[in-house]
Amino acid sequence: MLSSLARKISQSNFVITAEVAPPKGSGIDGLLKAAAFVAPHVDAVNVTDNQGATMRMSALAAAAVLVREGIEPVLQLTCRDRNRLALQSDLLGAAALGIRNVLALTGDAIGCGDHRQGKAVFDLDSVSLLRTIKAMNSGHDLNGTPLEAATAFYYGAAAAPEVEPFAVTLPKLAQKAEAGAGFFQTQAVFSPEKLAAFCEAVSPSGVTVIAGILVLRSAKMAEFINRNIPGLRVPETIVERLRSADDPAAEGISIAADMAARARSICGGIHIMSMGRDHVVPEIALAAS
Repeated sequence: MLSSLARKISQSNFVITAEVAPPKGSGIDGLLKAAAFVAPHVDAVNVTDNQGATMRMSALAAAAVLVREGIEPVLQLTCRDRNRLALQSDLLGAAALGIRNVLALTGDAIGCGDHRQGKAVFDLDSVSLLRTIKAMNSGHDLNGTPLEAATAFYYGAAAAPEVEPFAVTLPKLAQKAEAGAGFFQTQAVFSPEKLAAFCEAVSPSGVTVIAGILVLRSAKMAEFINRNIPGLRVPETIVERLRSADDPAAEGISIAADMAARARSICGGIHIMSMGRDHVVPEIALAAS
């Protein structure tokens, strides 16, 4: 059975997603509150998987909680923390728990997070994980052994429209499309022109582009991104808007809403990254409606 997200994309509807982070603890009240707040404004809610290599509750468990509450999740699944056995086991568990959407990710470097002494796995990369999901949807595991019941995931992959030089990313994006990705959920985009160029470049693949909309809080945050995060570049015009604003946080919301509105005519959807500020989601979603 198709997920609601898959059905809407197949009907060429413009889709909106947002994300919540599982708690750093066993309590789920905060997770439920955040998900219940954003859910009425979006088509699905991403559940991050130890985002930034910071240890949190299992994304699989958190996504299952959302399913129980009637909220459609997109399970983010990274290759950093699991080998191929664990990834396939988690996928089978996700299918059994009613999770229908998966975003396959390589995962942030473990040196970025709060357990830097840990050892990253990376037995598979994101393309290999996509191929694994494709195999399991076809009824067999990565070794070709038949499953007792196939999975039926709608799955996607990450992309970075603003990375330079952009052309070097095209072969891997083609591999992701060949592996069955139904959507590209992008890193943050700040330039409508670069988003349009990206969509044109990947249009032959038929993969739907969901543009990442990051809500900046300040010029300092934008400058940190430009110094430290490969593939992301906040234009100086936006940095200056934040720097000169009387209320930089409010200006950041306005910038995100502007980008969301522009994306409406360029791609197939937006993904709102509010960085824990769930109250901004309705305004940005409305701007793209």
